[in-house]
Amino acid sequence: MSDVFEGYERQYREISAALSRKCAAASALDGEKKQQKLSEIQAHVQESESLIRKMDLEARSLRPTVRAGLLAKLRQYKSDLNNIKSEIKRVSAPNAQQATREELLDSGMPDSLGASSDQRGRLMMTSERLNQSSDRIRESQITALDTEEIGVSILQNLHNQRETLMHAHKTLHGVDDSIGKSNKILASMSKWNKWFV
Repeated sequence: MSDVFEGYERQYREISAALSRKCAAASALDGEKKQQKLSEIQAHVQESESLIRKMDLEARSLRPTVRAGLLAKLRQYKSDLNNIKSEIKRVSAPNAQQATREELLDSGMPDSLGASSDQRGRLMMTSERLNQSSDRIRESQITALDTEEIGVSILQNLHNQRETLMHAHKTLHGVDDSIGKSNKILASMSKWNKWFV
């Protein structure tokens, strides 16, 4: 395991334990003292979130075999922090009904810490795949256009060759007719020659 991760984890556990104690203490207070205690608690929550983000980054930089165990720990820490946040809302609410209502509303919201880094990773991978797909589509379009141009050129060549062949056919047909006429003329000339000889 990483020494850096362990350092962050130790700090997180200390702050988490302090948060639990301060939440219990804040529930017994009223007025200005309660607000002051809640401000301290919020500062600790922000510090805890920062440590979780740092642990997440550190865990993702390690080997896959080590990473899996650390990410499982992180999920537990995120869940614990969400429970503490729910407790803070319950303590800070003016009455229990308000706290329950806020808790119900927040339960439908995704865990911003856990979801954000996972979602960011998935979004980056998806974005990269889309970019690669777009590049392949562009290359395919260029190839299709090139192929179309070659096809048009081949068709034009074939058309020209067809016209040349048709012209040659007409010429040969004309020559054939001329030969036929010449044969007739020669045949008639040979008859005339026989009569005069």
